[in-house]
Amino acid sequence: MTGLFESQAPRPLADRLRPQSLTEVVGQDHVLAADAPLGRMVKGGRLASLILWGPPGCGKTTIARLLAQETTLEFEPLSAVFSGVADLRKVFDRAKQRRLGGRGTLLFVDEIHRFNRAQQDGFLPYVEDGTVILVGATTENPSFELNPALLSRCQVLVLKRLEDTALRELLARVEALEGRDLPLSTDARAALIAMADGDGRYLLNLAEEVLTLAPDQPLDSAALAAVVQKRVPIYDKGQESHYNLISALHKSLRGSDCDAALYWFARMLAGGEDPHFIARRLVRFAVEDIGLADPDALPQSIAAWQAFERIGSPEGELALAQAVIYLATAPKSNAAYKAYSGAARSAKDSGSLAPPAHILNAPTSLMRNLGYGRGYNYDHDAPEAFSGQDYFPDNLERQTFYQPVERGFEREIRKRLDYWARLRQRRQGAEEGDS
Repeated sequence: MTGLFESQAPRPLADRLRPQSLTEVVGQDHVLAADAPLGRMVKGGRLASLILWGPPGCGKTTIARLLAQETTLEFEPLSAVFSGVADLRKVFDRAKQRRLGGRGTLLFVDEIHRFNRAQQDGFLPYVEDGTVILVGATTENPSFELNPALLSRCQVLVLKRLEDTALRELLARVEALEGRDLPLSTDARAALIAMADGDGRYLLNLAEEVLTLAPDQPLDSAALAAVVQKRVPIYDKGQESHYNLISALHKSLRGSDCDAALYWFARMLAGGEDPHFIARRLVRFAVEDIGLADPDALPQSIAAWQAFERIGSPEGELALAQAVIYLATAPKSNAAYKAYSGAARSAKDSGSLAPPAHILNAPTSLMRNLGYGRGYNYDHDAPEAFSGQDYFPDNLERQTFYQPVERGFEREIRKRLDYWARLRQRRQGAEEGDS
């Protein structure tokens, strides 16, 4: 009875709509078209080992299965989550026997990045000698997660999240298969596509859920939101999306694009990012990309961080959003950042040069006899409270690290520096005349 019940269990909609040929795959024409990499491989009948890198629900598994089908290779699927070395050995043994009979093997490894470095090395000889054509699927950046030796033997193809056009095509296929329209208003249909967030498999699961409801009249957006679960945004705080989004936020701030910066800030929060991490990056941005062009940028960032720590979430996020707006709209300068970098290089290159004797304190008679402090001019006793003395080491020529820009408060700083430079030149010229 159990076997009969299982044999009659309905197949999920996503499985029933699985493409039967590569031409039926939607949204990946950049790799599947006749003149694209996979299109050329299939046409030529020679498939290279591949890494398919893309988000969930973009068709990685389906494409691998169809590649095997259209190149007459035996399809051997494995999941790196559930498989180990013993499973790999069995696959390789079967592939060797199959090869003796003149048949090739496509080994598909889902979530290949889950295999550790040693396990990944185990693929190398079998990929190298052609025992298997490896097709690995990963949602993570292969550059970070896969061994260089394995990457050098595979072609990496990037699959895209499905765009709205592709998702609409999937819904049309659902309706054709079911012989009826989805019970959704125009707005609700658009909302369903938005909920899928580029994931075709998730869209089909949502559509199947909607079809089981059979409402008396089409659902509007509010009714749809009440009966189906919105997909959580793709965001892994420890992986590439974490670094991609903070990079997008930082560069939007640097580009003074307030609205884009707010968008990426909100995306990170929606993905579950720690607001403290964002706050730290805002402080870093204030000193790296604004600096003294707006001296209030740093206190504004720190105040927003402190406000978040004191009032918590969700109210505290508004303080961080305010800092995002302030930083995006502030005048920009990396002059202080470049000045520090230049000074750090000079300090490293110049070694352990001692300060000039005239600026050393002389608390003992021995130090006074050695010349410590001799010739020091107390700036407050000089005209304009500026002596113009040289404070660099004796064997190091004067250098200019800080070059303020003509923006924001640094325009005023530039005037001050130019004023002191003229005074210094005048004082040093007077000293040379006296000598």
